[in-house]
Amino acid sequence: MFVAVDDTDSVKGNCTTFLATEIIKELSDLDLIGHPRLVRLNPAVPWKTRGNGSLVMQFGHGIGEKRLIGELDGKDFYCYDECDDYEPDHQNIMDRLIPLVNRYHEDDANPGLFISSVRPDPSFYERGVTTIMDRKEIDDELRRIGALTFTIGNGRGLIGSTCGLAWIPKDTTFELLAYRERDRWGTPRVFDPISIRDMEHNFPTTFNSWEDRKEKVAMVPATPCPVLYGLRGDDLDDVIAAANTLRTEKRYRWFVFLTNQGTDDHLLREYDELIPNQSYIIDGTVVTKAEHIEGGHVFTDIDTKYGRITCGAYEPSKEFRLAFDQLIPGDVIEVMGEYRESPRTLNVEKLHVISVVDDYEKISNPICPSCGRKMDSIGKDSGYRCKRCHTKEKNPIMRKNIRWIVPGWYEPPTCARRHLSKPLKRMGLVTPVEFVNRRN
Repeated sequence: MFVAVDDTDSVKGNCTTFLATEIIKELSDLDLIGHPRLVRLNPAVPWKTRGNGSLVMQFGHGIGEKRLIGELDGKDFYCYDECDDYEPDHQNIMDRLIPLVNRYHEDDANPGLFISSVRPDPSFYERGVTTIMDRKEIDDELRRIGALTFTIGNGRGLIGSTCGLAWIPKDTTFELLAYRERDRWGTPRVFDPISIRDMEHNFPTTFNSWEDRKEKVAMVPATPCPVLYGLRGDDLDDVIAAANTLRTEKRYRWFVFLTNQGTDDHLLREYDELIPNQSYIIDGTVVTKAEHIEGGHVFTDIDTKYGRITCGAYEPSKEFRLAFDQLIPGDVIEVMGEYRESPRTLNVEKLHVISVVDDYEKISNPICPSCGRKMDSIGKDSGYRCKRCHTKEKNPIMRKNIRWIVPGWYEPPTCARRHLSKPLKRMGLVTPVEFVNRRN
């Protein structure tokens, strides 16, 4: 039996992952089969709240080995990889879960909850993580698989729930989410930044917890939600061990979720046209130098097979914008990010500089080889001539400038990355040292 839920939180508070832990607690008479799943969907959806994540859980009677994935009510919590054929009564489970959704949702949210013994077609995940889905398609699919549903408001959460349950993992990561005691929700979080720095350095399979360049914590939210921190990594045992080294306020409970975070699943690699509110990988040639506008945003135009596209590096990406300042016409780059509706730009999440052209600067008119005098210009694009000797020269004296940007990959600081964006650390890459050292 699968349980999927989405869209219970808002910018004002709450967290659908916390609701998932309450669902697990309510269904303690059943076993959790596999990890609870936190499935991020299209980050370009205009009405998303924060990370646009849906939650998926499977329940039944576990068999075989179990493994530690959390702590609930002061006790270790385990999940099973396999289960027997027992299937709980769906209506009974729905009756038990509806009060939880009613309790743990924000007034401006549009929750969608459903229970099913069958997964939706995998294509729903592919479309849900890359496009904007139509509710009718979702309703038709839920009827096809015989799902039992519950909604509040316009029930938009059913879209995320359906697409999340349709996820067949390929590249996966883990996130250990720790939660705060209830009387501390909305108050400043207590944590030791140095312990977070040391943790990421000592556990190389973790990522997006700490930003070395600015010495800032990136794993602790600033919102009034129940989450104390979210620790991401590639190895289950490592995220559990790493979390135990952190010095923070008391954890109320914690769970390790299986996720699609840091996978780049949202990026379209094959397409016929660029459609706003979708994310793409695009290669092209730089045709303009960087333009700065009010607010600290930086824009550069590139020519692609889809026409000329404006690439934007926005103020929250901080020093990432410096890479665009260093690009000049003729450089060949690959950009990854969301194609925005307005302004019609590509919001760049990662930059791959494929090749750079030489950059020359005029330092003087040419010198006459006969008399040694400096020649005078005889008109635009017409060259130079010595007034005394009447000798001619086509080109001025040029100097080759140093290019501080080099071929390689560039990404924003940790705090400015999207949940789905694959960090260079997971790609086995680093930002070129020459550029970073120069700009620092």
